[in-house]
Amino acid sequence: MKKINIAIDGFSGCGKSSTAKEVAKRLAYKFIDSGAMYRAVTLYMLQNKVDIKDEAQVMSALEAISIDFRHNPQTGKSETFLNGAYVEEEIRKMYVSEFVSPVAAIKAVRVAMVAQQQEMGKYRGVVMDGRDIASVVFPDAELKIFMKASDEARAKRRQAELEEKGEKASLEEIVKNFRERDLQDSNRKESPLIQVPEAIVIDTSHLEFEDQVNKVLTLANEQIEG
Repeated sequence: MKKINIAIDGFSGCGKSSTAKEVAKRLAYKFIDSGAMYRAVTLYMLQNKVDIKDEAQVMSALEAISIDFRHNPQTGKSETFLNGAYVEEEIRKMYVSEFVSPVAAIKAVRVAMVAQQQEMGKYRGVVMDGRDIASVVFPDAELKIFMKASDEARAKRRQAELEEKGEKASLEEIVKNFRERDLQDSNRKESPLIQVPEAIVIDTSHLEFEDQVNKVLTLANEQIEG
């Protein structure tokens, strides 16, 4: 059966990652969580007190960073490992979230991560979400999706995710974080968040998770069978 690459871009908190993971699972495709990769780099920079404004320090750090995804058969989920260590939960914490955008805006960081991502997707059969997947990483993807949602819907989802992990954050704090990240992601010099003309827009503000997944699966199957 024909295999395709699926690129899902959009703002933080729209359900990109959870939808991409489920679509990959149902199609038996590989899921690449680009956001997790940048979060893992950010975690490394924070843990090792790397001055992200110092190019030499950043380059040295990137040479020491190895990121991979491993399937957990017990949960059925893909988990993030940084230099062999499990970091899936740590990279989702707010202190990491607050520093992801400036780290992801560094050209050397993006070049290093994009090279890894393109290597993973060269044989097709990949679902990947992020902010520059359709524009930079997989410009030849057969299916390109752009997800968006209202600030309120995004904040409520993120708050629920944090509460499940025992963390607390007010809706105001989360909305503020989203707006700052949206501004940084859309205006950064390197690979800004953009909606490519051929992308199909899905507004998830009032969609249940299953509806989001089914929309993408329907579009994917049209490409696969077409």
